[in-house]
Amino acid sequence: MALRTLDSLGPLAGKRVIVRCDLNVPLKDGVITDDGRVRASVPTLNALINQGARLVVCSHLGRPDGAPDPKYSLEPVAQRLSELLGKPVAFARDTVGESAHDAVAALEDGDVAVIENLRFNAGETAKDAEVRGAFARELVGLGDALVSDGFGVVHRKQASVYDLAEILPSAAGFLIEKEVDVLDRLTEKPERPYTVVLGGSKVSDKLGVIEHLLPRVDRILVGGGMLFTFLKAQGYEVGKSLLEEDQIDTVTRYMTTAHERGVEIVLPVDAVMAASFSADAEHVVAPADSLEETPFGATGLGLDIGPDTAKIFADAIRESKTVFWNGPMGVFEMPAFAAGTKTVAQALTEVDGLSVVGGGDSAAAVRQLGFSDDQFGHISTGGGASLEFLEGKKLPGLEVLGWEQ
Repeated sequence: MALRTLDSLGPLAGKRVIVRCDLNVPLKDGVITDDGRVRASVPTLNALINQGARLVVCSHLGRPDGAPDPKYSLEPVAQRLSELLGKPVAFARDTVGESAHDAVAALEDGDVAVIENLRFNAGETAKDAEVRGAFARELVGLGDALVSDGFGVVHRKQASVYDLAEILPSAAGFLIEKEVDVLDRLTEKPERPYTVVLGGSKVSDKLGVIEHLLPRVDRILVGGGMLFTFLKAQGYEVGKSLLEEDQIDTVTRYMTTAHERGVEIVLPVDAVMAASFSADAEHVVAPADSLEETPFGATGLGLDIGPDTAKIFADAIRESKTVFWNGPMGVFEMPAFAAGTKTVAQALTEVDGLSVVGGGDSAAAVRQLGFSDDQFGHISTGGGASLEFLEGKKLPGLEVLGWEQ
């Protein structure tokens, strides 16, 4: 079955439409530091506004423990949404209480209200289907239809994502539709050469992706903290660098399988080794086979890929027709250790084909390093959801909208 899209809901003028977005943005002292997910929700919201629907926007933010917590309030997000939509956005100070019902009752055609953080109610993330269902039925009182557009949560069986979609007429918004289309292109008949760039801290987070994509890709470039487990598997010493000892055998097996399949796994030839984990730490570049032969010896830790590796990775990326990248190459938040990530990001902007930044830290990195979203083929809004899609896992938030992978 195909994904149900907005057209399947029929005319929506005058109807209360609950729009489940992913507005889980980073906040610092109540100020949004990256509004990428808010901006990504705008096309669907504008389309519904233009139809004359009455929008009830909902989302989670952070990990409140099933109870109201002011530091996780969606109020700053509602204010930013008002600026992006160019119109007033009402804000309800609860999820399904008096404030929410009053805000929804006051809506006219084309109006927008944001209700408070869904996770202020324990029912949103409850493991118990009855508890989740009870919260979903309370949400039903706010709307006549559901547009699901929060791709970052479709891998979770949560009340607003799954249970609500079973009760109300439901369809995917433009954001989910685009995410599914792009990720489907990455798994079904991608243009070649096809390169996957994997970074981030842990190998264990990427094992499923490596396993599922090995039969589909031409090469995998390995950077970030996970590179040290790969180097250790080759017999190299890595000092105090991030290392998952329990994954060495698995990594070795994947490298063997890749070789048998003719898939090239490209490992770093050098790394930036530092005296400590701090922005102003003393640091040097060391060859991959002698990371402990620095002034820091066995106490040094790797915080970025080296310049030679960055060039090798960039060349491989630029000659590819399809590239998927998930996970920074180093501790990009610290300028001294951001060069590898920036070089990889720059190369992705030069791909003559489809370049996809796989959400999460990668999306935050490209924006922090000065790149704009339109320089890439696609920036995913869902790190975990993107990875699970590429692992071939069934995503409940998509299945309930008719999608079969």
